[in-house]
Amino acid sequence: MTIAEAQAVVDAWIREKGVRYFNELTNTAILMEEVGEVARIMARRYGEQSEKESDKAADLADEMADVLFVLICLANQTGIDLTDALRKNLQKKTDRDGRRHLENPKLSKP
Repeated sequence: MTIAEAQAVVDAWIREKGVRYFNELTNTAILMEEVGEVARIMARRYGEQSEKESDKAADLADEMADVLFVLICLANQTGIDLTDALRKNLQKKTDRDGRRHLENPKLSKP
């Protein structure tokens, strides 16, 4: 699925199943909540916090998909073409950081 297709699929789902989009502020709060759920899994599974028994069943892929879904909702609501936005963002990063990381001794391989 392309990013454009994902934006269309989410829009269709909202219109058919979700009745309407939550407003942008509500969706921003939901996005932060979903990012927090990803952070919780990352901190416990890959970080230094211990994973509680109740956390072990958490599905990182599903939580990341929740983040993506809400981000797509916000893009749709605000008229942002995420394909174009990502393309421009990658170009910005290339222009700004195209050599910086390659020349960073902290990132050199041992």
